[in-house]
Order: sequence, then C-alpha cells, then structure tokens
Amino acid sequence: MPPPARHLLRAKDLADARYFEPLTVSDLARAAGLSAAHFSREFRRTFGEAPHQYLLTRRLERAAALLRNTDRTVTEICFAVGLGSLGSFVTSFGRMYGMTPLAYRAAFPPAHRHIRIPDCVARAYGRPQNCTFREAEPSANP
Repeated sequence: MPPPARHLLRAKDLADARYFEPLTVSDLARAAGLSAAHFSREFRRTFGEAPHQYLLTRRLERAAALLRNTDRTVTEICFAVGLGSLGSFVTSFGRMYGMTPLAYRAAFPPAHRHIRIPDCVARAYGRPQNCTFREAEPSANP
C-alpha cells in the first residue's frame, strides 16, 4: 500500500488538531484541495474509514479522556469536544465503548485522585487570580 498523499494527511492533521470545532467533510476536503465526494472516497480508501467517522472517533477518544481525568459534566464534555447533541453523543459513545459516559466514568477512580498534592493546595492555586486594573502597580504619585 502506498503512503498516504500529503493532501490527505493535511486534512487528517486538521481533524486531529481542531476536532473541537464544528468541522465538516467539506472543510476537510477544502484543506486537502479536493471536492468533498472525491476527498471522501480517497480518505476511505487510504485510511479505511470515512472522514466523518474519523472525526467522530477523535472526538469520542477525547471525551473518554475527559471523563477519566476531570469532574466536568457529561454535557460540558459533549460540547467541549465539538459535538452538538447530547443524545447523539451518548448513543455514539455507547456504540464505541459499550457503555454510557457515566458508566465509563464510574469504571475509573475519581478525577481528584489524580492530583498528587493536598486538596487545600489544589484549591488555593487552582483558583483564578483576581487582578483588577492597575491594582498591582505601585502608585506613581504618593
């Protein structure tokens, strides 16, 4: 099998890098410099799956990582990875992983156990620093 053409790799890299954006097959085809129909055929022939399926797989893999490593809600994760429908997300996730996102999360230790510092330190340094305009600057005229 010949190596994938550079223009197809460019589109695949776009899907990997910007999976959280509302990308379409037309966007990927444009990055490859091909028509959408020709791009879809070539992508499937080269990589073994349709471009839309590849993009969905990247999004679901990222969602699984967020479920394992954060305490964000399933809804937040759904929209953070670029999916627009919670129902479609749960259905697609179930097809890929064989369980719902909540069941998947329950199969792993809670996210706060990944932090290797005391909770009080994580809370103190995890908060945003509230800095107002010119508050930290020393006054020029005493």
